[in-house]
Amino acid sequence: MSGKNGEEDVPPLFVTEAAKGRAAHRLLCFTVMVGIELIWVYRLGHVPGADRPGRYAWVGVFVSEVLFGLYWVLTQAGRWRVVYRYPFRDRLSSTRYKDKLPGVDVFVCTADPTLEPPTLVINTVLSVMSYNYPPEKLSVYLSDDGCSELTFYALLEASEFSKYWIPFCKKYNVEPRAPEIYFGQSSPSHESDFRQEWSRIKAMYEDMKRRIESAGAKGCVPQEIKDQHKGFLEWDSKITKQDHQSIVQILIDGRDVEAKDIEGCRLPTLVYLAREKRPQHFHNFKGGAMNALIRVSSEISNGPIILNVDCDMYSNNSESIRDALCFLLDEEKGHDVAFVQFPQNFHNLTKNELYGGSMRVVDQVEFPGLDGCGGPMYIGTGCFHRRDTLCGRKFTKGSLFDWKQSTVPRTGESAAELEERLKELASCTFEKNTQWGKEMGLKYGCPVEDVITGLSIHCRGWKSMYFNPERKGFLGLAAITLDQTLVQHKRWSEGDLQIFLSKHSPVWNGLGRINLGLIMGYCVYCLWSPNCFATLYYSIIPSLYLLKGDPLFPQVSSFWFLPFVYVIIGEHACSLAEYLWSEGTVLGWWNEQRIWLYKRTSSYLFAVVDTFLKLVGYSDSGFVISAKVFDKDVAQRYEQEKMEFGAVSPMFTVLSSLAMLNLFCLSLMVVKVIRAGGLESVHETMALQILLCGVLVLINLPLYNAAFFRKDKGRMPSSVTLKSILVALLLCSCYAFL
Repeated sequence: MSGKNGEEDVPPLFVTEAAKGRAAHRLLCFTVMVGIELIWVYRLGHVPGADRPGRYAWVGVFVSEVLFGLYWVLTQAGRWRVVYRYPFRDRLSSTRYKDKLPGVDVFVCTADPTLEPPTLVINTVLSVMSYNYPPEKLSVYLSDDGCSELTFYALLEASEFSKYWIPFCKKYNVEPRAPEIYFGQSSPSHESDFRQEWSRIKAMYEDMKRRIESAGAKGCVPQEIKDQHKGFLEWDSKITKQDHQSIVQILIDGRDVEAKDIEGCRLPTLVYLAREKRPQHFHNFKGGAMNALIRVSSEISNGPIILNVDCDMYSNNSESIRDALCFLLDEEKGHDVAFVQFPQNFHNLTKNELYGGSMRVVDQVEFPGLDGCGGPMYIGTGCFHRRDTLCGRKFTKGSLFDWKQSTVPRTGESAAELEERLKELASCTFEKNTQWGKEMGLKYGCPVEDVITGLSIHCRGWKSMYFNPERKGFLGLAAITLDQTLVQHKRWSEGDLQIFLSKHSPVWNGLGRINLGLIMGYCVYCLWSPNCFATLYYSIIPSLYLLKGDPLFPQVSSFWFLPFVYVIIGEHACSLAEYLWSEGTVLGWWNEQRIWLYKRTSSYLFAVVDTFLKLVGYSDSGFVISAKVFDKDVAQRYEQEKMEFGAVSPMFTVLSSLAMLNLFCLSLMVVKVIRAGGLESVHETMALQILLCGVLVLINLPLYNAAFFRKDKGRMPSSVTLKSILVALLLCSCYAFL
């Protein structure tokens, strides 16, 4: 048989399957939408007269419900056509690409040796160096924005350890290939040869780890070690994190045929990069680091495929490269694929996911839904890119890329000459008067440079694909404190809102360029933060109106009571079903609802405020590095699933004030019911308001426990509790005397 251009037909490298149950889900969506519209009709048709109490509150509730309804419509766009991809990596190694696989450059980014310990970083580096992929076509680059000689020393140690670790991994096909995780999870089998080698490699790793941590404890690398490698000459007493020259060190030169492991096999290229930083030059955070990596790597290995991972996201699946290549190299459907996004998974989640960190529904429902609309967003880690699309290339229909063309390495320069020449590409002035950060590389000017970069790639005509393998491709560290979770979501939602308000908005920039469903999918995340206002209103006003017995919802005996009940049950039943289908627990879903409320009433509120201040010139966006090390007591409470409230934070003040307000309102309502002699006096008119206030109190039980009963360091600070009580009492008093 013949295919296009007279070539023989070849089996596809992947298949796409639509999710089951789409008809039932669409029917549910239709009925819920009818319920939402009936609620709007009820609000418009039953506005209290000017002489009745609650008129303005009624209008506010109506506006909130309109916003909730419209946002719900956006969320359904990503659920309308959910698809799942399945690669055939065995076909990749057939005659088509057997010896002609493309080069792959792996970028690992770190920025602070204190928050991101060197041992954590090198575990990620070692895991990606150990992929089941031809080592001569694999290059690993570590970007150290902290310019730490401790990180460089750790990488130097890892380069030596890799000569033993990589052959051990491939010989015994071990998983995962991050030594810290592997040795922590496994124990040697009864096979004497394996047990002996397992113990030997583990001892080598522990010795290396001890040397690295010893240097970290002292704050410097011992002089006898510095004397062994020329790279340490780059560091002197004048170097600081924010003021230093470019440093490029090729620790393993893949061009050198003598760069071999203990089994005589070639080793991947390994490069350390610290781009130049000067106080007078803005460095553009992770986006600037990635762009420096793109330029430097183009002169060393120039792999047509780029994988970037965060320093804590170790490779959990040694076949991930081959899986991703199945989508990019497929002759029929891979020509317009710019990047393949893997989910962001975590290995330190508790059973019931205290802070909702797993993003289960995002991974297994929302992103597969975006995939059906043209592709998922780029989320900054676990993503395989075509190099040319990152460099600004537009998609042209009919153009094909010959992946079988091998990248010719530069052999005319020595490693030392190459290192010196490439410093210019990582200088802080190189990008001046160029398109880097605009039309080339990752875009600048936004806290979520990954999302805006992926959006611009989509708008240039490219598609992306999403792959969520059974054995997760990458595993990282989830936040283990509430404060860290909220700060992280503030940065994400603030950046997404800035995208929506910029010229790169998916609405006006994407309209006509990308699928309408994908535009709506982007808007779901870009409009995270504005949702705070409707949620705050719903969390405050109905509860306050309980104090005077003013109803804001229909009576139980009214027909209009039914749409409210149906929408509430329908939405939450669907949400619970999605969570359980994604292998979560009921308690995990409940925790997810709590974090959903906390994010909307704190993280998103502060994100909107900061975005507004930035627009009027009163503040600027920053990049917050999430800590990867924690106090033992904090870690223990996290494992026990006790929420951490120990920090004094304005976000905690907001959350606590709302919780206290609802507690006071419900308590006063209970007192009123008792005095009236039973529920009959309020059941008919106030049922939904009491239910709403009761759920808000119930969902805040961990907060009340932290404020009034806990004695550990994770309890709510007394100052925060006192302020929140005063704020809640003030609101109740003001309303009572109006």
